[in-house]
Amino acid sequence: MLKKTNIILALAGAAVLMTGSPVLAQDATTPPAATAPAATAPAATPAPAATTETDPGNVGDAVGGEGHGDITPISMFMEAGLVVKVVMIGLVLASIFSWTILLIKIFEFGGLNRKTDQFLESFRGARTIADMRRVATSDEFDGNPLADMAAAATEEVELSRQAGLSVTGEHRDSALFRAQSAVAAVQAGLAARLSGGQQFLASTGSVGPFVGLFGTVYGIMNSFIGIAQSNTTNLAVVAPGIAEALLATGIGLFAAIPAVIFYNYFNTRISAYGTRSDGFSAELLNAISRQLDKGA
Repeated sequence: MLKKTNIILALAGAAVLMTGSPVLAQDATTPPAATAPAATAPAATPAPAATTETDPGNVGDAVGGEGHGDITPISMFMEAGLVVKVVMIGLVLASIFSWTILLIKIFEFGGLNRKTDQFLESFRGARTIADMRRVATSDEFDGNPLADMAAAATEEVELSRQAGLSVTGEHRDSALFRAQSAVAAVQAGLAARLSGGQQFLASTGSVGPFVGLFGTVYGIMNSFIGIAQSNTTNLAVVAPGIAEALLATGIGLFAAIPAVIFYNYFNTRISAYGTRSDGFSAELLNAISRQLDKGA
């Protein structure tokens, strides 16, 4: 019983000492307070890092400087290799020739249709084969395809008459057949005359893109060789050479697309005039046959 009493008195004394000494209680709570500055210290360290901004000059140097911002087609042409330059010059000349053919043939067809309308008006006013021949051989319609057809047909009839053949009698059919053959010969030459320049347009339209592609492939090949020799993959170093090579393909398309358009356009015009000449051929032979039946 005495031992239990001593233990209880010891515990009570310890409790009194703990509550009665504020210094010990304060020392027990100070360690968490002391750790507070250590916890906030890392938050203050990003300040120096925030002051390190990216230098625009360094970025410009990394991408090759501001000089590449002034790249133009002319500067790319001047910096291109010899083979690529030859390809570009050839394609530019082909494009110039295509536009020249366009202008020439537009004026040619415009004048041709205007003269043809005037000739048909005069031809339909003729009353005899001699009148038809006079209109067809006049200087006003010199070189007009329909006038040439009328002149050839009437000349055959006149030559048959001068040979003593009865063009209004027993030799009528043979004279008319010869006139028809003369008209067909003029029409055969008409197709070759009107299709002048079409072969060049067709060649430019079909070959131009491939010629430009050849220049591009050659230029890119040289660019990759230069990349390997310089031992760099910087886009600012690689891009100008590739752009110069791609310019060849662009010029090839610039030459080919108008050439194809012009070729199709003039094919339509040639076909339309060919149909017109076929109609006049029938009209001419009918008029000659009618005059022969009348004995003119």
